[in-house]
Amino acid sequence: MTLPDMTSAPPPPVDTHCPYCSLQCGMRLRPVEPARAGAPGVEIVERPDFPVNRGALCGKGHSAAELLSSRHRLTAPLVREGGTLRETTWPRALDRAASVLEKTATRYGRDAVGVFGGGGLTNEKAYLLGKFARVALRTANIDYNGRFCMSSAAAAHRAAFGLDRGLPFPMEDVARTGCVILVGSNLADTMPPALRYLREQQAAGGRLIVVDPRRTRTAEPADLHLQPVPGTDLALALGLLHLVIADGHVDEDFIATRTTGFERARASAMAHWPERVERITGVPVAQQRKAVELFTEAGTGMVLTARGPEQQSKGVDTVGAWINLCLATGRAGRPLSGYGCLTGQGNGQGGREHGQKADQLPGYRSITDPAARAHVGEVWGIDPDDLPGPGRSAYELLDTLGTDGGVRSLLLMGSNPVVSAPNAEHITERLRSLDSLVVCDVVLSETARLADVVLPSAQWAEEDGTMTNLEGRVILRHAAVAPPEGVRTDLYTLHELAARLGCEKGFPADAEEVFEELRQASAGGDADYSGITYDRVRKQDGVFWPCPDGEEGTPRLFLDRFATPDGRARFADVSHRPAAEVPDADFPLHLTTGRVLAQYQSGAQTRRTPELNRAAPGPFVELHPRLARRIGVGEGDLLAVTSRRGRALAPARLSGAIRPDTVFMPFHWAGPGRANTLTNPALDPVSRMPEFKVCAVRVEKAPAEATETAEAAETAEATGMVEVAETVETAKTAGESS
Repeated sequence: MTLPDMTSAPPPPVDTHCPYCSLQCGMRLRPVEPARAGAPGVEIVERPDFPVNRGALCGKGHSAAELLSSRHRLTAPLVREGGTLRETTWPRALDRAASVLEKTATRYGRDAVGVFGGGGLTNEKAYLLGKFARVALRTANIDYNGRFCMSSAAAAHRAAFGLDRGLPFPMEDVARTGCVILVGSNLADTMPPALRYLREQQAAGGRLIVVDPRRTRTAEPADLHLQPVPGTDLALALGLLHLVIADGHVDEDFIATRTTGFERARASAMAHWPERVERITGVPVAQQRKAVELFTEAGTGMVLTARGPEQQSKGVDTVGAWINLCLATGRAGRPLSGYGCLTGQGNGQGGREHGQKADQLPGYRSITDPAARAHVGEVWGIDPDDLPGPGRSAYELLDTLGTDGGVRSLLLMGSNPVVSAPNAEHITERLRSLDSLVVCDVVLSETARLADVVLPSAQWAEEDGTMTNLEGRVILRHAAVAPPEGVRTDLYTLHELAARLGCEKGFPADAEEVFEELRQASAGGDADYSGITYDRVRKQDGVFWPCPDGEEGTPRLFLDRFATPDGRARFADVSHRPAAEVPDADFPLHLTTGRVLAQYQSGAQTRRTPELNRAAPGPFVELHPRLARRIGVGEGDLLAVTSRRGRALAPARLSGAIRPDTVFMPFHWAGPGRANTLTNPALDPVSRMPEFKVCAVRVEKAPAEATETAEAAETAEATGMVEVAETVETAKTAGESS
């Protein structure tokens, strides 16, 4: 009789990172015996040695292992037959996907095929997806949902400093600066572990100013809360610079030695005197003066922006105006001072650096730069002249789907535009009009339900890959468990599709092999990763880019010079202008959108996590009690919110924390409560960012029949989240092997 080996130790825990926001919090995955069939074989425990979150995790991070359960997962490829998605084998699904993409290119031209990526993809996936579009498909039309995240800040950052990295300093510096102006960010809900840095900053005597139309949980402990009309952040920044100049707080030496263009910025600021700014923004003159006092009296200071000022049709100018405030006061290019953007999506930074954006090649290179094309062409082994030029930006790409001269077949990876795109009903119709839609995703999202081919993706804990967090810190996610049977990595999918399209080489399925090529492609570019290796990242708490080969990385940028040709930062020449759509008699209120603590982005994953769904089960409309009395509604009444693009239905949530002329809706849900049915796709002329953060609406109590419709949709949504198997029909194909 052989006795069982009682000495063998269980597998060791695996150090990795959260699958959600751009903090990329460190966590540890400990193997456990699954409690039920299909349950994840790991549990999440704290990892206190990772410096960004120091062990702290929000509810989304704590519950992230639930996403690994196969209960809600796609575990086999699907193809549409007779109008129904049916399970099939991988070879058959890949053959179908490659065939429809190639047929479209042959019939309509290469640019009739498009690729739409995601800000949550690893650096390796983002890199290979961009290469796949330009080499295997040879299309110019690739962009990604990160365009909806921080593209305005990126453009303003590059214009001012010559280089775009979300934060040019580590998060630890935020806790040590004298004053923080936080513009349009609700960290308490969007990235709670980051809130500790603001608490530590205030505990050390620092001051916190929060700019937000809502008095959020982030704004409550602030030393000063400025509550501007949505869409007027640009005027507010110009008004504060006016006071800095008028009251003698300009750092003349810094301006003279390290900047250019101040005179034009000065002239614009002086046209925005305090009383004018109060009329535009609703922020009292006394509060404007207090903000300038707090910011200039501190020895050091930072301005941190997020989606509030950026997701506007003038987002680049708005961020430029806040950067001007930093430059004029010498709060840039110095220790514990500067401007930073709080990137939202998990890899919003790295996802755009290496080729997913319509106008960029790996290393943050411009696709129109002959030298950049030559470098990347050499790495890829192709003639630079064969590289396509710039394609359409994200919304413009989606807006052309299914049209003459537009994209007729689309490969979509890691995004859910049915919920997340502005003017979402229109974009849904455009997706439906495609000749073919191929979707790679973890779950059967609202967008995947429209697809002709759906390819199931492995998740964050089932594959290796690097991410770049909001600090520019490149970190490594380690595989801890195997994906469910029938699931493949996205790198495998691109490898197989490329081979079917005639590219037998150049698309490896191994993440580290892809990263080694990414290092070569990025070498010498603005986002130089050539000195970063998997081994270095494993041994360190991440490596900061830029990191040329042989160097240590750069935690703090611009201390000696800015990344412009002459080493000087550039003031932005900007003036206030209204939002693309302002209230009128028919649509008398402002709508602004955002997130809630327990949900994330389009909700495709968090809405399938029971713990998170209980905490935030559905959409709502936040409005001031004074507005509620005026339109005759009470707490919980179903409201109809109507814009020029459509109508959304959601219950009322009364709050004195919001302006009486403004309503707020979170954007995580599909169906009747979809906030992005309402939002305005007006684009910033530089970044091509849509104006998610402000549009004109009217709000009224919904009629009785609308209540029944909303309740039925809510029931259908809950039912649809229960089991993937209930949404598709199984088609067994004899003799075929996956």
